[in-house]
Amino acid sequence: MNHRTRSDGHGVLVVRNARSGSAVIRSDPAGTFAERLPAARVHELGEGEDLVEVVDAAMKTDAAPDVLGIYGGDGSVSRMAHLARQHDRPLLAMPGGTFNHFVRALGVETVDDAIDALAADSTVEVGVVEVTADADEPVTVLNVVSIGAYPELIEERERRSSLGKWLGGAVATAVALRRAEPLTIVRGGRRARVWSVFVSVGRNDPDRVATMQRQETDAAVLDVRVHHARGSKVRAFASLAFGKRSAAVLRAIGLFPRDADIERLVVREFELQVRPEPGHPSVFVHDGELEERAPGGFTLRCVAVPRAVTVFAPPGAPGVPSSPR
Repeated sequence: MNHRTRSDGHGVLVVRNARSGSAVIRSDPAGTFAERLPAARVHELGEGEDLVEVVDAAMKTDAAPDVLGIYGGDGSVSRMAHLARQHDRPLLAMPGGTFNHFVRALGVETVDDAIDALAADSTVEVGVVEVTADADEPVTVLNVVSIGAYPELIEERERRSSLGKWLGGAVATAVALRRAEPLTIVRGGRRARVWSVFVSVGRNDPDRVATMQRQETDAAVLDVRVHHARGSKVRAFASLAFGKRSAAVLRAIGLFPRDADIERLVVREFELQVRPEPGHPSVFVHDGELEERAPGGFTLRCVAVPRAVTVFAPPGAPGVPSSPR
């Protein structure tokens, strides 16, 4: 299949998730889409509308898109990446969320950066992780999947969404810190009590526990960080700092977890059984998306899949040739 497209957006479907990044003040991209991609089909994702249904309906038309584009946060981008894999289409990912970990790792800081890459037909083959919970269908993960303290924090924050993202987050942090307990994992027949487990797409910064943003493009391995529950609750939540500066400050004042409490594995596959304490949610998070399971625990399996999806990225970005193909 020829993935080349016209620079005016002909053959491009862009789905815009306006609810992403609601905590960040950013300019409306509608003018940019109209000016730079006048021939593209732009679809605003409505309340309760399903991204899968929107894309599947577009693919069944006589004018099925050649490129699947998404304007949204990491969760929206990862869902569209999964659909791009299913339909064998390249992905046009544009930053429209709060953190935009994935696109930033590819050197895409703005909507214009992504459109420039589209116009230049500059792409990179990106590795992903396929994550399966129990017997469900695998989902595509672009950055990280996590269990433990971080998913419980997200679960608390979503319960307080009416307070707003920042206030709700502050209240959720206080509540989660008070209620925090280690959970039990079973791996290879061996049990362990842990505060958290992070499974990153590709090798990541060895000084971090919360590897929220990927560091490699064509990731062929998983970088696993297991935070064993030998330290305090404060250290457990300090470990969630994913910024280099924040982690350095916490390390300097002695709040960051000790190196001896962090187990690191670099593997191609990783499987474990998750057993939360009674009264605690049975949850995990992937690319900022909370997934709830039946009470009592679940089995989580992660598999690295290199070169899984083609993504438009600026020339010279990590893994992208300096001259477009």
